[in-house]
Amino acid sequence: MGFQYFRSYGLPIIRTRAFNHEGPRRGEVFVTSNFAKQVAEIETGLHDPTIHAGDLKPRRDYSDVRDIVRGYWMLLERGEPGEVYNLCSGRAWFIQQVLFYVDRAHKKGISVRVDPERLRPSDVMILEGNPSKIQKVIGWQTDIPFEQTLADLLEYWRQRVLSRLRSNSSL
Repeated sequence: MGFQYFRSYGLPIIRTRAFNHEGPRRGEVFVTSNFAKQVAEIETGLHDPTIHAGDLKPRRDYSDVRDIVRGYWMLLERGEPGEVYNLCSGRAWFIQQVLFYVDRAHKKGISVRVDPERLRPSDVMILEGNPSKIQKVIGWQTDIPFEQTLADLLEYWRQRVLSRLRSNSSL
């Protein structure tokens, strides 16, 4: 639709394909945030030491949301109207790897249970982008290591869970 408005009416529309982007304040329905929330709840005793997960084999190209927003801004300033750009890291992580980093940040063994309710009836096994065009045209690339994104996300959930505990205990 954006391309049609660019072609038909000359609107300066730049199209983007932002692959998975994560970071603090990400909703708990997304796997990275859900894992971090479960770990934070385990640490505070609100949850038994078991992570409930879906399929851990798919691979996703993750970037930090702060890098993605910076990419949008750079495209507004220097992107070519009518073109499309991938905002991605160019590296796909297994969901299992995400769980490993979140669990490692917890520093205690947590068991993992595949929950049939979390399995998708049809799932794309690999979503990995190619950022070479945006790198070449405007010089954008991801700067924040995904491990840092996961650490920041876990810290966000730790603070949120603690805040919830404090507000419940003051009632």
